[in-house]
Amino acid sequence: MADYFSMLRLELTGQRYNNSQHRRALMPRLNNRSHGSVELKHQNISAVLIEMGMPYVSGYKPRVNYQRSLLPAVVGEHLSRNPQLQQLFEQNCHEIPPAPSVGDILQAHVETPVPYRSNPMTAAENTSHYWSGKVDYLEREARNQQLGEAGELFVINFERARLMRAGKASLADRIEQVSATEGPSAGSDIRSFEENGSDRFVEAKTTKYGMYTPFFVTPNELAFSRDNAANYHIYRLFHFGETPRFFTLSGYVADRCQLTPSEFVARAI
Repeated sequence: MADYFSMLRLELTGQRYNNSQHRRALMPRLNNRSHGSVELKHQNISAVLIEMGMPYVSGYKPRVNYQRSLLPAVVGEHLSRNPQLQQLFEQNCHEIPPAPSVGDILQAHVETPVPYRSNPMTAAENTSHYWSGKVDYLEREARNQQLGEAGELFVINFERARLMRAGKASLADRIEQVSATEGPSAGSDIRSFEENGSDRFVEAKTTKYGMYTPFFVTPNELAFSRDNAANYHIYRLFHFGETPRFFTLSGYVADRCQLTPSEFVARAI
């Protein structure tokens, strides 16, 4: 647990580390458990942190096959005993990275990762029972307007480069940041074009964290993706500010994502 959080601290402060070296150093202290066993435990911690709304070590893809009655409590206890970690999360989720420099922006598009299906904790299992200071830092980062705008500009530059490479300079000149010209009612952030001139509606979702960090979708965005499924694309930017990359999810969001309610409208009855 301590070693995982030491790697996370290094990652969030922009310092390099080697997770294989960390595993090798751990093994003699864990009765020489295998690399795979140590890696799996680190992946389990990643899954717990994501469920808690916290950044995770991007080199450890979340795995949900953990002891739900035990591991969340252990993670919550570690965070309670190390308040400096919470302070780091709070500071980091509000930070705006410098404008990323990319040699060939078209290389930023990567394959969509193999998904992992989370298994959200029940009320009885929820980590807040073990850690009273629960804050959803991932949601706070998602609400960071400056980060979102920086991501949108990155996507606009990508779309322009894509169309320019295809010899469609006239279409590239017509790309519009509708989040700025029309506001949230637009249903997407950017109106771009396919090479044949048809609309391409792009919603940019940006995070400084790893590719498996969940993102947030508004009811309006969900409805717009349903009504414009043939032309709708989410560009999920990750590692933004370091080595920005993104993958795409096209079509109706509910068909491409596991959706979990995060907020309810309540009226007295």
